[in-house]
Amino acid sequence: MSDPRQVPGAGRGGGPLAGLLVADFSRVLAGPYATMLLADLGAEVVKVESPAGDDTRSWQPPVRDGVATYYLGVNRNKRSVALDLKDPDDLAAARELARRADVLVENFKPGGLARFGLDHATVSTTNPGVVYASISGFGSQPGGASLPGYDLIVQAISGLMSLTGDPDGEPFRAGISVFDVMAGLHATIGVLSALNRRHETGRGQHVEVNLLASALSGMVNHSSAWVAGGVVPFRMGNSHPSLFPYEPLPCADGDLIVTAGNNGQFRKLVEVLGAPELAEDPRFARNEDRTANRDQLRPLLVERLRTRTKIEWFRDIIAAGVPCGPINTVDQGVAFAEEVGLDPVVTVGDGAAAVPSVRNPIRFSETPPDYRLPPPGLDEHGAEIRRWLTTPEKGRR
Repeated sequence: MSDPRQVPGAGRGGGPLAGLLVADFSRVLAGPYATMLLADLGAEVVKVESPAGDDTRSWQPPVRDGVATYYLGVNRNKRSVALDLKDPDDLAAARELARRADVLVENFKPGGLARFGLDHATVSTTNPGVVYASISGFGSQPGGASLPGYDLIVQAISGLMSLTGDPDGEPFRAGISVFDVMAGLHATIGVLSALNRRHETGRGQHVEVNLLASALSGMVNHSSAWVAGGVVPFRMGNSHPSLFPYEPLPCADGDLIVTAGNNGQFRKLVEVLGAPELAEDPRFARNEDRTANRDQLRPLLVERLRTRTKIEWFRDIIAAGVPCGPINTVDQGVAFAEEVGLDPVVTVGDGAAAVPSVRNPIRFSETPPDYRLPPPGLDEHGAEIRRWLTTPEKGRR
């Protein structure tokens, strides 16, 4: 082989990361999401699984053709090899993959791969150019390293759940594993940044991301309220602490999200509603006035909105230049993305193996994302990858 990073049979995608080899030692969500994004952009990703497989293979329902849709959602464009790291031959293959990789992504407990010689310190001795990304729940420092990292736990510990739900009700989790996704995005940013640095130095580095730090960063204005202002945020249901209107408001047949984020938008809103005088009322003239007097303003807006359906108001309010939108179910959200030309669904694979998947959200003018492979079966590519890893290299780039 002329290129030791080119997995046999993989071909070469046309994305901006074409030619990069990613050794994916991660499982569940944050790591697999990050490596799928890299794979979409052209990198060749080898997914290393235990003989039992990624946990999400069994996280069902829902399923498609017997496979959990959770697993399908974050594992396209990858090749799977099942390796038992306690087996000497499998461990040798894993170490060789790490030696050849441009990028290694793992989310074991901090230090967990050291006993296999797959930690950053060991891998970088034979592969100094590797960008080694570790994703954990609470970081690698004493006190955090031993804590298990699950999104729900981080939603609780970070304070997010204290912000979610009705003011007088119980704290709620977000409807998705929001911090797993954030950590995956942060890991991707870290990997790409380290790869850019490698162009200058020829050396890789250790990139560390954890869910709690991603959570505190991702809560932005709420984290800043405490850190910069000494104010502890609290649950407000669907209301915003600093803006009004910025929440669901009832129409004749359901709720419409209305977000008048500045004085100009509020003026346009009340003109569409047939109540332009509200923009001149000193109680509502400025955002801070509207926020302070929301209990007085809200019924005045609702009185007018209840006269028509949410879709009728949506069309007119949007046409006036004020952001708003109906509260959809997920299928309706996908349908709306189709209506506005986003082409949200791609089909990966051919024939009976084809799997519908959500399109990568990044668009490029010259090197678009590539959808080469459906999510792999467990050890689907194991034989060819093992053969490749035991074949002596004929050259390095």
